Amino acid sequence: MRLDKFLKLSRLIKRRTVAKEACDKGMVSVNGKVAKAGDILKVGDIIEIDFGTRVIKAEVLDLKEHALKEDAEKMYRLI
Repeated sequence: MRLDKFLKLSRLIKRRTVAKEACDKGMVSVNGKVAKAGDILKVGDIIEIDFGTRVIKAEVLDLKEHALKEDAEKMYRLI
């Protein structure tokens, strides 16, 4: 699954376009490397999002094509 789509479906970032912009600005890294919006994620990857004042670090637990709000939190685990 694409990184920008995962960020949107998991509700870590509200919109896919915002997720793409964050990736383009170098604010998102996967497994310690700066990531592009089109990078493919797999279960076990570690995502780090730098919002400036705070940093979110999460491990990918599940990749779903569609996720309800209740299921979105089960797609990742905060570290």
